[in-house]
Formats: sequence, structure tokens, C-alpha cells
Amino acid sequence: MSAQAPIIIKKKKAGGGDGHHGGAWKVAYADFVTAMMAFFLLMWLLNATTEKQRKGLADYFSPSIPLSRVSGGGNGAFSGDSMFTEEIKPQNGTGATDQNPMNARQAQGETGLVDESEQAAQEEIFRVIEEELRGRGGESMIATDLARHIVTRVTDEGLIIELFETEDAALFEDGSADPTPLFRDLVRMVARVSGAVANDIAIGGHTRSQPLVVAKNPVWELSHARADAARKLLESGSVKSSRIRRVTGHADRNLAVENPMQLRNNRVEIILLRK
Repeated sequence: MSAQAPIIIKKKKAGGGDGHHGGAWKVAYADFVTAMMAFFLLMWLLNATTEKQRKGLADYFSPSIPLSRVSGGGNGAFSGDSMFTEEIKPQNGTGATDQNPMNARQAQGETGLVDESEQAAQEEIFRVIEEELRGRGGESMIATDLARHIVTRVTDEGLIIELFETEDAALFEDGSADPTPLFRDLVRMVARVSGAVANDIAIGGHTRSQPLVVAKNPVWELSHARADAARKLLESGSVKSSRIRRVTGHADRNLAVENPMQLRNNRVEIILLRK
């Protein structure tokens, strides 16, 4: 009997293609797509923005240039300006108000260009007029007494000279537009002081609210009539009629004090407009 040959069993592993390569390609692909998106976004921005907006974007992203305080690159609410409104908004005419006048106080237009010497001269003129109306410019004792009925403030529109009533001294006869001697003296003083400048003038009349609700509220007609009475007194006090730009009645819509029926709300504003 011949010897039996040993039986050899070979196990063959079935092939599975090229095998698993991992997820590194996904990261590379994502980086590629992100780069392409950034590229096309850049191309769109270059085509859709102005030179001023591109300068704002460049200033913002450049690590070697400090953040520009005068350009933000946008065209939304700030129109390319930054949030530093105390420096920018008074220059484009959208910041200052008569309640909260800013340092610049003058609307310079969208270009922001301003003759600084002319602006300084205008501010100095307003300061001198304010001092005279407050009895600090060599005025008489009568003028000093009148000064307690005067409040002045400088805004982006100009110098506002507010003439107001007190409990013991009225500017007009009760319920009418007939000026009292006090109001005549006040307007005469304003006419004399404003005669030294050539600024145009705007006049606004304000009244207190009526204590009773009536079918025909007279506050509109009354406030305008009082403003027009101030115009006539100014013109009779040597102010040229060509300087009067507008005469407006505000009724009781813009109160000086919280109580709408306070006599303090009876007032006339004479505004020396900026040139």
C-alpha cells in the first residue's frame, strides 16, 4: 500500500476592489468648494460695489491699516459711514437735532467738505448774539429784565431765539395775536441784534393746549397769527422782508414743558438760519 499524500487546504481571500481610502478627500473637497465660493463672492462684490465701499472693506480687513473711522463700506442705514456718528453724522446733515445739538452743529452736505474758517466765523457770530440777548453785551437794565424771557440755542439749522411767556408776563393778549408791550420790546431787541448779520430768518409760533375740548380748536390759526405778528414787528424794526424765509404755526404739537397747558408753552421762535 502506497503512502497517502497529505491533504493541503488553501484559503483564498476574495478581492474587495481597491480598499478603503478614508475621508481625507472630503475635507479637501470642502476646502475647494469654500475657496470657489469665496472667489465668486469676491468677483460679485467687485462688480456690485462702489469705490468708496471697496475702500471701506479694504480698511476693515487689512491687518496693517487701522480701522477707518470715516468709511464702513456699506450702503444701508449709515450710507457708507461708520458708527462714529459724533464725527460723521453732523457732517452729512443727518445727526444733529434742536434738542441735542452736536459739536459740528451744521449740515455740510454728503461730501463732508466745509470751509472751516467760515464755520468758525459763523459760530463766533452766534456766540456774540447769544451774549447780547442774555444781557452780557453792555445792554441796559431794561434789556437785562427782558432777557429772562429769552432762551437761545445753536442747532444744525441755526441760532434759535425763543421768546416765551411767564406767569406774570404775557407776550400776547389772552387768546389773541395782539402783542403786548413786552413782546414788542423783545422783538425790537432781536431786530436790533440780528441787524448786524445778513442771515435769513425763520419764525415759528407755538401755543399751549386749550383747557377745554372745542369743536374748532383755534391753536393752529393762533400760533400762525402770532408768528406772523412777530414777522411784522421784525420788518418794522428794520429787518429786510427778503430775509424772512418762512413763517410757521406749530400749534401745541411741540411743547416746551410737559404740562400742555402751562403758559411756558406760549412762545415764538426766531431762527437765524445758517448761510
